[in-house]
Amino acid sequence: MNTFFSADYVLPSTGKAIKDGIVEISEDGIIRGIYTPDNPMVSGKAIAKHHGIITPGFVNAHCHLELSHMKGVIPKHTGLIPFLQQVMSLRTTDELQITNAMKAADKQLYDNGIVAVGDHANTSVSAAVKAASKIYYHTFVEVLGFEPELASQKLTAAIGVANEFGNESPSITAHAPYSVSKELFKLLNEESFQRKKPLSIHNQESEAENQLFRYKTGQFLDFYKALGKDITDFKAQARNSLQTFMPYLSLDTPVLLVHNTYSSSKDIFFIERQGRNVTWCFCPNANLYIEGILPKLKNFIHYRHDITLGTDSLASNDRLCILSELKTIHQHFPDLSLTETIKWATINGARFLGIADKYGSLETGKSPGLNLLTHTQGLALTPDTEVVRLV
Repeated sequence: MNTFFSADYVLPSTGKAIKDGIVEISEDGIIRGIYTPDNPMVSGKAIAKHHGIITPGFVNAHCHLELSHMKGVIPKHTGLIPFLQQVMSLRTTDELQITNAMKAADKQLYDNGIVAVGDHANTSVSAAVKAASKIYYHTFVEVLGFEPELASQKLTAAIGVANEFGNESPSITAHAPYSVSKELFKLLNEESFQRKKPLSIHNQESEAENQLFRYKTGQFLDFYKALGKDITDFKAQARNSLQTFMPYLSLDTPVLLVHNTYSSSKDIFFIERQGRNVTWCFCPNANLYIEGILPKLKNFIHYRHDITLGTDSLASNDRLCILSELKTIHQHFPDLSLTETIKWATINGARFLGIADKYGSLETGKSPGLNLLTHTQGLALTPDTEVVRLV
């Protein structure tokens, strides 16, 4: 038996908002119809009416499930490099504790209306949790290797980790420009082509990253020294990291660039001019947690490349909630409309992950999940808005 849901607005993400719209969904979660209130198809039907906005389930384009045990452990506003150092020191926690924290985080994601996640992993410890989850996961196995001579070895090790995810078929991706050599980038580009999988790369999360690539100065020199890494052969490029590493990748390689906190307008135009297959991902609450600063979103929105949202990890965020990310965005950029940013939270992430045939928008035949945003004001969020999973 099909169920009919209605709210003050239905926001499909791929079409216009429908005032007092009605969504018909089958018992197995498939959308059978989307109607205006005067459509004869809903005449005489029992309709579950709600106050607020109905949206598709959220897509979290960037997360680190395996860092969930670090919730509340790392202080806020340390800056990226001290944050990275603490993450590295906390990775040796008991595996049972890590697993229990991941299970709780997975439930939190689900309860917050998230239906799909692009998740970074360094090990296979999250594989069992993901296999048992109600959420769709696409795993990006991270590779770190700044030493050129170790490129092949690092890739081989990552393939071994990826194989432990069973039938999921993860991507194998670079962690960040400052942690991956040119040689390894080229191998990962070829691996992406062979697997037909996208890449997801942390990008310009700190100004120190740009300083390293432009001048070979800044905090990263001390970071490498503390790790015992010899970067004598690394040469400054007189340009930002984004403009340095992207030419190592093919123009058509699908890449999610994550954070982009210190991406300049020249960096953005560099991507646009080359016509690269790039999607931008922003994790505003994590940016505020670590660096205390947000990307200049308005520099990105006027171009053709899609924007997505992520939560990052519980090591760098108080909660795994895409609605919380939306609220932060609208608080700091009040002239943005929810009819635009809802695409960032749903369909754009689904398109990047290759699952838009099922997730990301309210369209007949899809099963994207159904969220209700409560305590809204027209088509706008308020500080009191919460998300309730309807389906």
